[in-house]
Amino acid sequence: MWSYILKRLLLMIPTLFGVLLLTFVVIQFVPGGPVEQYLAEARAADGSGAEGRSVYRGAQGVDPHRLEQIKALYGFDKPAHERFFQMIGQFARFDLGTSFFQNKAVSELIIEKLPVSISLGLWTFFISYLVAVPLGVAKAVRAGSRFDFVTTLIVLVGYAIPGFVLGVALLVIFGGQLQWFPLRGLTSSNWEELSWGARIIDYLWHITLPVTAMVLGSFAVTTMLTKNAFLEEIRKQYVMTARAKGLSERQVLWKHVFRNALIPIVTGFPAAFIGAFFAGSLLIETLFSLDGLGLLSYESVIRRDYPVVLGTLFLFTLIGLFTKLISDLCYVWVDPRVKFD
Repeated sequence: MWSYILKRLLLMIPTLFGVLLLTFVVIQFVPGGPVEQYLAEARAADGSGAEGRSVYRGAQGVDPHRLEQIKALYGFDKPAHERFFQMIGQFARFDLGTSFFQNKAVSELIIEKLPVSISLGLWTFFISYLVAVPLGVAKAVRAGSRFDFVTTLIVLVGYAIPGFVLGVALLVIFGGQLQWFPLRGLTSSNWEELSWGARIIDYLWHITLPVTAMVLGSFAVTTMLTKNAFLEEIRKQYVMTARAKGLSERQVLWKHVFRNALIPIVTGFPAAFIGAFFAGSLLIETLFSLDGLGLLSYESVIRRDYPVVLGTLFLFTLIGLFTKLISDLCYVWVDPRVKFD
């Protein structure tokens, strides 16, 4: 197993290099880079109204020396290959660089935005699993019944409705008409003045609608996966043997079927858990005015803030590769019959 882990760790290096190289090459052909963004904002501040033009048109009337200074400020005075390998050297030291427009380290920006994404992700993850796994087991035991049909219909309808559309409906009904929940933010403006108990209630009050919008569509896959895994195990020969020995249905289900049926679910657990920290929903964060990683990534792409784009890409890709490795190792932990050889 150790040789397998070593091979996977070594394969992460060319994978990371390839992802960063491909993204860097694509960035070189995207119009409206940081220099153009800077000139557009400068012209807008001067009231020139020339926003949105390319550098070659927008730079007309700009002092060439000043233009070279702006390029040097963003590092565009160097050839592309030199900038790429300089970036790789920084990332090898886990230096994610500094934002062009926010004048902060990328790692600092990620740490600032992480609490919002953690709040959304962890609540969505735990609620989804706490609902999906028992529901999937109940559906498998009652397969073909009215309960199975009704719950399948509800789950699929919830899965079919986009989280953003559901979020709008929740905002209009419960935030606007009934005014039961706040319309925006993760906490109230006077949160610092509240007691600890009041802070917890205020936080849960604010997080209810966005988490509901994310949960209803996220647990459908886990529910159906649990149901199908249990149905497949229930029909196997060892279950019939256990029943023939006189074991109760509860003993058969929870002692024999449960462990084998949970293999595909448990092996996906690390990826789902880690993804809860970093897979922030852009639309939900925007709709409920939550300043998280999803919104940070979107704004960075729009403003061509390349250090943030590439820095977060490097970090998330690295985490994703390690998570995939942990998921594969979980196969051996759950089922000792699996051999990496």
